[in-house]
Amino acid sequence: MQLRLDALDAHLAKTLAPLYVITSDEHLLALEAADRIRKTARAQGYSEREVLVAERYFKWGELLAANQSQSLFGDRKLIELRIPSGKPGKDGGQALQEYVGALNPDNVTLITLPKLDWQTAKTAWVGALQQAGVYLDIPLVERAQLPQWIGNRLAAQRQSVERQSLDFIADRVEGNLLAAHQEIQKLALLYLEGKLSFEQVQDAVLNVARYDVFKLNEAMLAGDAARLVRMVDGLKGEGEALPLVLWAVAEEIRTLLKIKSGMAVGKPVAMLLKEYRIWGPRERLMEPALRRLKLSTLEAALQEAAQVDKMVKGLRAKAFAGDAWDALLQLGLRVARG
Repeated sequence: MQLRLDALDAHLAKTLAPLYVITSDEHLLALEAADRIRKTARAQGYSEREVLVAERYFKWGELLAANQSQSLFGDRKLIELRIPSGKPGKDGGQALQEYVGALNPDNVTLITLPKLDWQTAKTAWVGALQQAGVYLDIPLVERAQLPQWIGNRLAAQRQSVERQSLDFIADRVEGNLLAAHQEIQKLALLYLEGKLSFEQVQDAVLNVARYDVFKLNEAMLAGDAARLVRMVDGLKGEGEALPLVLWAVAEEIRTLLKIKSGMAVGKPVAMLLKEYRIWGPRERLMEPALRRLKLSTLEAALQEAAQVDKMVKGLRAKAFAGDAWDALLQLGLRVARG
C-alpha cells in the first residue's frame, strides 16, 4: 500500500508491516522516515539488523539468504536493502519479486531507493513492492514550500517566527534541506520556546546555501527574478563552471522552444511534455512558463545564448566584449520575465 510521509507515525503506532519501501531524493526526510521504522522495530523486539547494499557485482542470492537465515540467538531481524542507483537490473528485479513473494514473518525488511523515474516506477518489481508492503514515495520539498516546511519544524520545537524570518532562512539554505534542519535545531539551542524576532533569526542563521546548476532553471521557469539573480551570484561565487551553467540554461530554452513550436501546430501540451520526458516539479513549472512566453521570445533567447557562448569562449569581437556571467544573467531574466 502507498502511504504519505505525514501518516507514517500514525501507522507505526498501530502496526508494523513486514516490508517498507522508501523512495526519495530528499535525503533528510528519507533518513528520518527510515529511523522511525528502525526505532519501532527495535521496540517490538527486532534486535538484530542486517544491512545489504545492492551496488555493482552485488549477489542477489545474499538477499534471499538473509530472509531465510535464522538469528544465532533466535532474535527477530530487521533486514535493510539499499539500492543507491534505483535500478536493480533484470536479475535484481526478479530477485525482489521472489523475495516479497515469500516474506519471512520473523523479519521486517526496509528497502531504500532514490526517486524512481516514471519508466522504472512502472516495472513489475516496483509493482510487487507496492503490493507486498508499505510504500513511501517522499517528494522533494520545493522552494515555494520551504518556508512552510521550516515553520512546521519550528512549531514542532514550540517556536515561531514571522514570514520575513521564514523567507530569510529559506534564502540562506537554498537547495540544502539538511542545512535547514541544522539551522532550525540551532534556534532551539540558542533561544527559549515562543516567538523569535527577525533579529534573533538573522544573528543565528548562517549563509549555508549550496547552489545547484539545475535549480537555476526552476527559478527561470517560475519567473522568480530575485531568486535567479541570487542563484547566478551564488554559482559564480562558488566557482561553478560557466560553460556548464550556460549549457543547462540553453538546454531549458531549447526544450521550451520545441514544446512551444509543437503547440503552435496544434499538438496537446500533455503529449509534448511526455514526448520530451518532463514530469514532476519541472512539469508543474513548465506549463505556466509556456503560457507566459512567446515563441518569438524563446527564439531570441536561443540566439542570445549562442552569443553568450561566444563570449565564454572568447570568440566575440572586442566591441562586443563584456562579462559573460552578467550576459548569462540577462539571458535568464529574459526568460523569467517573458
